[in-house]
This record gives sequence, structure tokens and C-alpha cells, in this order.
Amino acid sequence: MSYSKLCDLHEEISLISSATSTLGWDQETNLPKKALPYRAKQLSYFSAKLHEMSTSSTYANLLKAAEDESQDCVAAQTNIREWRHRFDRSTKLPKSLVQKASELSSLAKPAWKEAREKGDFSIFAPHLTQLLEIAKEKAELWGYDDEIYTALLSTYERGATTTSVSAIFDGCRDALIQTAADATAKSTANPSRPLTGEFPQAQQMILNQEVAASIGFDFGAGRIDTTTHPFCSGIAPLDIRLTTRYYSHTFIPSLFGVMHEVGHGMYEQGLDKSQYGRPAGSAVSLGIHESQSLLWENHIGRSPAFWNLWLPRVQELFPQMADWSVDDILAHINTAKYSPIRVDADESTYDLHILLRFGLERRMLNGEIAIADVPTAWNEEFEKLFGFKPKSDTQGCLQDIHWAMGGIGYFATYSLGNFNASQLFNYAKKDATIEAACNEANFAPLLKWMQTNVHLKGSQLHPQDLMKAVTGEGTNPDYHLAHLKRRFL
Repeated sequence: MSYSKLCDLHEEISLISSATSTLGWDQETNLPKKALPYRAKQLSYFSAKLHEMSTSSTYANLLKAAEDESQDCVAAQTNIREWRHRFDRSTKLPKSLVQKASELSSLAKPAWKEAREKGDFSIFAPHLTQLLEIAKEKAELWGYDDEIYTALLSTYERGATTTSVSAIFDGCRDALIQTAADATAKSTANPSRPLTGEFPQAQQMILNQEVAASIGFDFGAGRIDTTTHPFCSGIAPLDIRLTTRYYSHTFIPSLFGVMHEVGHGMYEQGLDKSQYGRPAGSAVSLGIHESQSLLWENHIGRSPAFWNLWLPRVQELFPQMADWSVDDILAHINTAKYSPIRVDADESTYDLHILLRFGLERRMLNGEIAIADVPTAWNEEFEKLFGFKPKSDTQGCLQDIHWAMGGIGYFATYSLGNFNASQLFNYAKKDATIEAACNEANFAPLLKWMQTNVHLKGSQLHPQDLMKAVTGEGTNPDYHLAHLKRRFL
């Protein structure tokens, strides 16, 4: 049976892909600096090898034969549909381009890291120039209907177009800007209690581990490590790697960073393991993936129920917190304040960061901004949205690793994730038992609901179809705006 043979071939592809993911994780956490050039060659080789395997005549023949067979299983139908989509896109890219893109990204990441540390965009600019050209070349080969950005966006958000995402963003842009302004004004007028003292990394690591385990992350199938930019790597069905970073003056960013990545990790752990490496066992999009991370980070991690449970443990680990009340910590973590750093931004201002990047990337791709002018363009747009300019490139256009990863077209999925998170959480709580359990800091029913309605669905439905199936409508930012007003205003 051709479908069975195609699954066998994908098992081999998955084995190589997971090995490549392990090498990528190692590069970000443990790799000696001098080993980077060879690691870049390793990753480049595997990328080319995977591309070759998934675009070969053998693959093409098996896929065509599998399409001609009758498939009664939903998983099989999903796999064949998505494999065809991926094959058609992959065969449009020459092997040399895939290999070049991988090698450029491997070399760009340490250059970005150095540039970020020194606050000097010029160190990273040549790499970004090459990566942008690669992105444009891919987009032209893939093709697009409305705008070049669509070809890249749809890589991360299946079925999305620049037009459809712009409509969502344009529809809520003014409301997001006004909500952020009102929330920051209120917080400025009613300042929260500041954290003081030192927060040892070892104690933060204990807290992070305990919280992650309590909300459902399986440490028998995962771990947490330290890196410059937090991420989650789904290496294999029982091997999910999370990372975070630490600050000695506060434990909050690291804790929420872990809760964010745990949301990603639990999605990966909740996928259908029997379909690993196939679309039916893979996350459908980053907008849905982000909905899971942002739900646990913000809707759960910043809730009164969560802190009623965890504040006593925080006080044990950090004695200077002994006289803090739940109201104190909630006021502190839900303070609205304009920040130059996206990953440190509060909920009320976060989406402004995405609006900036969404617009800037489109202008870069359309040739409206030269790479050398990116810092200036960034700062000008940032000042329009936030009222001030970043103090350095480190706080500005160098803060995120995504461009160095080749992830141009990625950022819009963060706000889509925010909107989806609020919408999914709203619908999950329509089950009175889930809402009651969450109010008692029992989040197991919520996780089970997400596993059933989102995780186990894999890529059976495209993102907007999944949202409609679960909530009755496509992504609607009104739920998120209502959430922000309840929390901040």
C-alpha cells in the first residue's frame, strides 16, 4: 500500500529532522564558540538532505499513488493533503537554496548575539541582508496572490494572507493603542510595590520547575535549560526542550518565560504520538501554538487563583517577599508600562510590539526600507506607538532572534496567538466545571479541554477552521480586548 510506504519514508525523515533539532538546541545552549562553523555545515547538510528526500521522484510517486488510494481515516486524509501542500512548496525551492538558507541562519545567530550584546546593528546587518534576500527568493518561487509577505506568513500560519491578517489588525489597532494608553496611565497614577533584593538563579530554577510540573508539563519527557532567548524545541514526542533566562533583580520574567514555553511544550506533549512526524500529529500553526503559550502565561499565570496557590511558595524561596499579599503581587505583575522589550512587555502593550514588526517586515520585503535604515525606521515607528525611542539597538531592532533564524513573516502569529488564547479560554470556561476548577487553581480540566479540542486535532483543520469548530467563529480580537479591559481598566 503506497500510503503505508509513504509513512515509512516519513518516519526516516522524522528521525533525521529530530536529530537536526537536537543539534539546533545544542547550538543555542551548549555549543563551544569555535565549533560553530562545523555545526553550520552539519545543519546545512541535514537541511539539504531532508529537502532532497521530501522532493525526490520516489516521494513524488508514492504521494501520487497514495492520493489515488481510498483513505477512510481522518489522519490519513490529513497527512496526504498536507504532504501534497508541502511537496508542492518544497519542489519549488532548489536544494542549493535550502542549504544556503540553513547555513546563513547558523552563522547569523551568533552574529545577532554579538550585535545584541554590543548594541551594534552593523555587526548583524550583512547577515540580515542575506537572509532577507533568501526570504524574497523563496517567496517569489512559492508565489502569492496579494503581497510578497503572504508567501512567508503562510509558512507559519496555514491559509493566512496579508490581507486577512491586516484586516484583523486594522480592526483592533486603534482600540489596542487606546487600551494601552489608558492602562499605562492608570498604573502610573497607582504605582505597584517594587521588588527589592536579590533573587538567586538557583531558587528561581526551583520555582520554575515546580510551577511547570504543577500545571501539566511532563518532565519525564522534557527539561528546562538556560539560553539568551527563551524557546521551546519539540525534538521528539517524548523529548521537549524548554529554555529561559534569568535576572538577579527579579524572578518574574523568568517565571513567565517558563510558563510561556511550558504552554508550547504541553501542546507538543499533547499531540497524537502515534502520528509523530506526520501532519496529523503536528501543530497546525504558530498562531494556534502561541495561543497555548499565551493562555498559560497570561490567563493562568497572572490570575488571582494562581497566586493564591503559589505566593506562599514564593515567600519560602525568596524571604524578602514575606510580607507581600496576593493583591500586592497581582498589582505588580499586572502593571501596565511601556517597555522597549517585547518579551518583557505587559499584556496591555504587548500587541503594539507586533503591530510595529508586522508593518516593518512588510516594508522591508517590499523594498521600502534599506537594511542599513532598519534601526531608524524601527525607532521612528516605535515612537509613534509608544511615545519614546529605544535607548539602543539592543533594546530596539536587535532584541529578537527571529530574523537571525530566518523567521521573517513570523511575528504576526504572536498577536493572532493572543487573540486566539482569549477566545479559546472564554469558550473553555463555558464549561462550568472548568471555570470552577480554575478558580480553585486546579488547571487539569483546562489542560484536558485543550488537549481534546486543540492538541489532538493536530493539523486536521486549518487554523481558522479549527477556531470556528471550537468556538463557532474565526479569530476575533474582541475577546482579547474585553480581557484587557477587565484586567487593566
